Amino acid sequence: MFYTAESVEQLAEQFSRLPGIGRKTAHRLALYVLKMERSEVDALAEALVGVKEKVRYCTVCSNITESDPCAICSSSKRDRSVICVVADPNDVLAVEKTNEFRGLYHVLGGSLSPLDDVGPDDLRMKELLTRVSDGSIAEVILALNPNVEGEATTLYLSRLLKPLGLRVTRIARGLPVGSDLEFADEATLSRAIEGRVAV
Repeated sequence: MFYTAESVEQLAEQFSRLPGIGRKTAHRLALYVLKMERSEVDALAEALVGVKEKVRYCTVCSNITESDPCAICSSSKRDRSVICVVADPNDVLAVEKTNEFRGLYHVLGGSLSPLDDVGPDDLRMKELLTRVSDGSIAEVILALNPNVEGEATTLYLSRLLKPLGLRVTRIARGLPVGSDLEFADEATLSRAIEGRVAV
């Protein structure tokens, strides 16, 4: 039984399928769409369809793009001797926002997770090995999440890459800027001490 219009319920149902959107938020969004001008709703619908029609994966790095190769892979200003390996396209955005990294990327498409039946063949690891096999890559930076899956993926990749004579590094881990030591968990504090640098 619907307490509002059936089409509003159907829209709310679709919104609730999005990550991080619960039933209440989904209903709020559906009702907000109802209040929007028709031109705004058309623009939203066009953007949704456009993303499915135009966006694809870069054949070099597997990042999302509308042009192939992507803007990062085709840029002459990037350091082509360094590849930063990340799990998902969101991670590329996070690293790019720092304005610190000027190399190339490789997006795996996830992390190893045996409990979810995600193994090495389900990720873009073979493509990474192909990219580094030509000898033009000097360093591979493993920038994976500091969770069980990310740690397992980092360990697995480092064992694959080190025999190739590459410099294999990982991003530093530790305390975020502005936090207090007393609130840090033991694992984070331990990693911060391990990764200490000279001042």
